[in-house]
Amino acid sequence: MNHIIDVIISATTWVLPVLFAVTLHEAAHGFAAKAFGDDTAQRAGRLSLNPIRHIDPVGTIVIPGLLLLTGAPFLFGYAKPVPVAFHRLHPQRLGIIGVAIAGPAINIVLAIFSIMLLAWLPSFSPAMNDWLGKTLNNSIALNCVLAVFNMLPIPPLDGGRVLTAISPAPIARVLMRMEKAGMVLLIALVFLLPYVTAQLGINLPIFQWIVVEPAMWLINFLVSFFV
Repeated sequence: MNHIIDVIISATTWVLPVLFAVTLHEAAHGFAAKAFGDDTAQRAGRLSLNPIRHIDPVGTIVIPGLLLLTGAPFLFGYAKPVPVAFHRLHPQRLGIIGVAIAGPAINIVLAIFSIMLLAWLPSFSPAMNDWLGKTLNNSIALNCVLAVFNMLPIPPLDGGRVLTAISPAPIARVLMRMEKAGMVLLIALVFLLPYVTAQLGINLPIFQWIVVEPAMWLINFLVSFFV
């Protein structure tokens, strides 16, 4: 019974961080697209800071929930992608870059906001302060991990879109064709390859190298700068 209560309490410290991190990430893409001349997200009713409009049942609820229940060493999730008509952005290349970096940028803003709240946390009851401290620490970690992960230069991640926008036309066309297979490639590289090599006795923590360690550096930098 105590274990179940601990799991529930732990889950509540992740609910708000996950909800705001993944849904505001998508909302930021929509607001950036509108700023560059594309109102597709607005016409679809997705130009909103209301997290409910961006929730994906699988990516925002099921996957984070399963990771929590199974005691996974990291938490991951996503919201419904905001529709963007990239051909309507003006100027197009700058617009693609602006829309792409808006999502990770809002994650960094949320991390900074959480760091500052944690530093100035008022004195409530010990139980409330403990819960708020865990929630804000989770928000810092999750937002920094999402910012780093999404800026990996692999289509269709935001970093892949930036790479496509700044590449010469022949390379950009290849990268655009990679978008459909990019997520499969990413999953194979980050999750399947380490699993296969682990069965052979080889430790290959790729996610740790390319996401977790840079995210820890980012956290330390933001804390040193804003506290």
